[in-house]
Amino acid sequence: MTLTIRPGDAPVGAEVTGVDLGSSVDVGVADEIRMALCEHAVLVFPDQEMSPEAQVMLTRQLGEPEVHVLSDFTLPGMPEVFIVSNVRKDGKPVGAVNAGQYWHSDLSYTARPTFASMLHAKEVPTGRGETMFASMVRAYETLPADVKERIDGCRAVHDYTLAYETVFADNPDRTLTTEQAAEVPPVEHPVVRTQVETRRMALYVNPGFTRLIVGMGAEESRETLDALFAQATAADNLYTHRWRDGDFVMWDNRVTMHKALSNYADGDVRHLLRTSVKGEVPV
Repeated sequence: MTLTIRPGDAPVGAEVTGVDLGSSVDVGVADEIRMALCEHAVLVFPDQEMSPEAQVMLTRQLGEPEVHVLSDFTLPGMPEVFIVSNVRKDGKPVGAVNAGQYWHSDLSYTARPTFASMLHAKEVPTGRGETMFASMVRAYETLPADVKERIDGCRAVHDYTLAYETVFADNPDRTLTTEQAAEVPPVEHPVVRTQVETRRMALYVNPGFTRLIVGMGAEESRETLDALFAQATAADNLYTHRWRDGDFVMWDNRVTMHKALSNYADGDVRHLLRTSVKGEVPV
């Protein structure tokens, strides 16, 4: 089994062919995939037929699987598999309807945030519902020198409840119980973190979960974060993935943030399965 990796023109992203992820993936191939992910940050495997069991197996080969705090949106008997879907059953959503429709890095609000996230597209609307990825390595590298100096050594507070105060404030399908919130208390992480395999430095803040920069006044913190977010989401820093049924996409949350677009029509079905690998404590 030989992987073919074709990088795109964007700062992140490569298409990978020559592997059937629905079958058993040997250790050498899994290691090669992990290395390619660290290098390219986003990997796209087109036309993959795989069961949830196969997806979990691959996830385990890449590291320790995570279980999301929103347990209502996981597959029965498979807590590692999180459902991203606008499908309803008996009037209730079967998955997270508005998952990821804001700039964020998965589980940055935990002590050991997500390393790799993986989405398998079971059914998606053609030409709609794209996912945008931002290179946080390039975002840091292209910062003005004075901004780099200002954030050097700084830490920021990441808080899951921020998304419920902003993005999900008027969404009755997305609520967070007191018990769920208690499972994910706010944490602090470096504003700039290092990808351990490559030693590349990346911004590690995001609009979805980063509440403030420690040690700055409220106004300075807000202005600094807004400037960093604007830098990260500049057009020439982005890759936009246009989904097709069967696409299997994985990304490194340590060096990217992402946003799903909600530009699909009523009646369009968008149903994907997500697994993820726990990462290390950011440094």
